[in-house]
Amino acid sequence: MKIKCIIVDDEVHARKVLEKFISDIPHLKLVKSCKNALEAMQVLNNQDIDAMFLDINMPKVTGLSFLENLRHPPAVVITTAYREYAVEAFDLDVIDYLHKPIPFPRFLKAISKIEEKLKSKTEQTLISSTLDTNRQEEFIFIKADKKTIKLNFDDIVYIEGLGDYIKIHVKKKTIISKLTIKKMEELLPSDIFPRIHKSFIISLKNIVAIEGNQIEIGDTKIPIGQIYRKSFMDIINSFLKK
Repeated sequence: MKIKCIIVDDEVHARKVLEKFISDIPHLKLVKSCKNALEAMQVLNNQDIDAMFLDINMPKVTGLSFLENLRHPPAVVITTAYREYAVEAFDLDVIDYLHKPIPFPRFLKAISKIEEKLKSKTEQTLISSTLDTNRQEEFIFIKADKKTIKLNFDDIVYIEGLGDYIKIHVKKKTIISKLTIKKMEELLPSDIFPRIHKSFIISLKNIVAIEGNQIEIGDTKIPIGQIYRKSFMDIINSFLKK
């Protein structure tokens, strides 16, 4: 099975280099080489893309602004001439950060990371699909502490993203699991566990109060991210109308 890729870069030479690299790897398929974020958005809206090679410094919409506003991005590898955005990029869960000019061996290393990510995603999807056949069960299974743990929905208070890991705050303890917050968002029903920030998913039933751009859950205050606010408030308003 081929990994479907897109390139997003306003520089012709940079696109040509990545196009050649992709063509040299048999299990990669270049779906589209885009010169800006708007072209890339059209592709992402119409096709399932596995990986995106994304430049940062582009006109109109920067790569990081584009990525920040994608609700369900593919695996993303940043390709840039700038080193100073690495921390911000990894906060957005990118797979790798490649500095131009990109050596082919370094590109191969990024591909290995993508393959590992997609493999993990497939395994979690299989678990999720199994549970979907019996969705009346209000729990999922996750891997943590070298065990497979049954996680009851009623026990989840909120979930905090820590890069490639998550911290699941349940009643009386926390669980650390090697899952991204994006993957956990896919595993949980969004009408019960909405994502309210790039780093937080919360349990609706455990909300104490909402004030401004913050949510109170017990003694903890959690910020509401700007791009998640509307969808979250739509859920809250649906309760107010009942």
